[in-house]
Amino acid sequence: MESPMCLVENANGELRVVPEAIQYLQGLNQDVVVAAVVGMYRTGKSYLMNKLAGKRNGFALGATIQSKTKGIWMWCIPHPVKTAHTLVLLDTEGLGDVEKGDSKNDAWIFCLAILLSSTLVYNSRGTIDNQALEHLQYVTELTDRIKVKSSSAASSPDEEEEGDDAEYVQLFPNFVWAVRDFTLLLEINGRNVSEDEYLEHALELKKGGGLKNTMYNLPRECIRKYFPSRRCFVFPTPTTPDKMPHLDSMDENDLCGSFLTVANTFCSFILQTSRVKTVKGGRRVTGRMLGYLVNSYVSTIAKGHVPCLENAVLAMAQIENQAAVDEGLAEYREGMEKVKALFPLDMDHISAYHLRSDHQATQVFMKRSFKDEKGDYLKALAEAISELYADLLVKNEEASETKCKALLEQLSTSIANNITKGMYAAPGGYELYCNHHDNLVAQYRAEPKKGVRAEEILDQFLRDKSQEKNSILQADKKLTENEKKIYEEKEKAAVLEQERKAAVEKQAELEAALEDDRRSKDEKLKQMEEKRKEQLKQQEEEFSRALECKLKEQQDLLEKGHKEKADLMRQEIEEFKKKNKTEKEADFFQSKVMPALRFGLEAMNTILQYKIMRKAFTK
Repeated sequence: MESPMCLVENANGELRVVPEAIQYLQGLNQDVVVAAVVGMYRTGKSYLMNKLAGKRNGFALGATIQSKTKGIWMWCIPHPVKTAHTLVLLDTEGLGDVEKGDSKNDAWIFCLAILLSSTLVYNSRGTIDNQALEHLQYVTELTDRIKVKSSSAASSPDEEEEGDDAEYVQLFPNFVWAVRDFTLLLEINGRNVSEDEYLEHALELKKGGGLKNTMYNLPRECIRKYFPSRRCFVFPTPTTPDKMPHLDSMDENDLCGSFLTVANTFCSFILQTSRVKTVKGGRRVTGRMLGYLVNSYVSTIAKGHVPCLENAVLAMAQIENQAAVDEGLAEYREGMEKVKALFPLDMDHISAYHLRSDHQATQVFMKRSFKDEKGDYLKALAEAISELYADLLVKNEEASETKCKALLEQLSTSIANNITKGMYAAPGGYELYCNHHDNLVAQYRAEPKKGVRAEEILDQFLRDKSQEKNSILQADKKLTENEKKIYEEKEKAAVLEQERKAAVEKQAELEAALEDDRRSKDEKLKQMEEKRKEQLKQQEEEFSRALECKLKEQQDLLEKGHKEKADLMRQEIEEFKKKNKTEKEADFFQSKVMPALRFGLEAMNTILQYKIMRKAFTK
């Protein structure tokens, strides 16, 4: 993307997605790291985004008191640090724009930035004082504007109404406060402090009750609660006031050295530490998936509803899982397409092609699918592949039949000519005919690559020629009646033996096909189990990260003398740990889904067997 483009328009207080931007995102299959900047209007947010992009120009800076950015603008670039990742920069409309004067609209812009990003940069000017924190009033409204669970998934009305704070921690982005034009000393009570210590000092809670203290603590508690991973950067003024309107056109050599140092440190931190955007369950988000989320959240807000993370992910999962089925099936088709040119094949060869293509198809499916909790989409892929495989087996049989019939017709031409000439009508003709006939069969069997119906077609051929052979036998005056009866019995035994060989051939083909299906099923279950373990690992990492943040917050409250709040935090941590333990013990996927999926795939053996028998035996 050469330059930023509008992702979400904000026209007359109404938010709507820009189709071209969504289309661009849907073409991005790489994992995305999303950094969004929010803050009061005309505080230099766009400059930070351009700096992260490594460009002087891009996001509009503007040089007047009017807000330049409207809605949410997006810039997608190859990630400078993470290979095969895309960095998505989101520059949001300034909050508190006097020309707009719509705090509700500002709140939705703020919420969208949180919902879409993996790192949220809050940009402000001057100092982190009470006024700056009051500008972050939108943090206090987060649980009113973002739901983690749908109504059906909430275990209680309270959970549906408020959600689990720990779940917000798991799903919310890292928080970075960028303080611009900072002119004070980083000093507290005569002691030099770091930028992070400065932020933590500003977020300290006041002891005691009362409305005043409650209102003072509210935004601080919300930041501490929902953004336990916090960093702060303080930027000195980059240049003289008269040159500030031309910041985007100034050469970096003309900017304040200390400002550039902080800016470079800030960019390095964001690029090095920002995680890939994830959704609940630890699923890594691609550009395509980010497009789904933008559509879902914005359309929900436009309808006057509160965005629900779970609903958005479930809707996205349905689209992704169906696409995963389609991609897996396309992979299988492509893998088996070249096989058709090789027909007829014996079962060993076609099985090898099938199992390789099936394995690759399942891998493609697993890579894209997620939250296929009942295995319905995997079963849909398996059934579609079984259907295709059954059709290919029939086509392989048809190719075998065509080749075998043509070969027999070619080999029997000389015998037909001899019959026309009357060669077998003389005494001893039957023995001569049998010699020529046995030689034909030997040549037929010696011919390679006849496919899976070689014995069956030979059986049909011998049956068709039995009357011809018997006529020659009966006409041979050299043979006695007793000898003719012996030859007749011998021929009947040969016909029965050929029938047996044809039946064995057909049974072997069917058993091989069913064995292929069994191996295919086991492979799918194996890959699904591996994916389940990876998902559990991701969920455990999410849990550990959230728990670590909560424990750190509890310790900080204790050290600052907020024992009552620390006790409440301890209770919350215990509930969080208990809930995680219960989920691990239940292991829904292993206890319920895997057996159901195994049963469903096993039932497909019967389906495949029926299809093969119906298509092949009823020809």
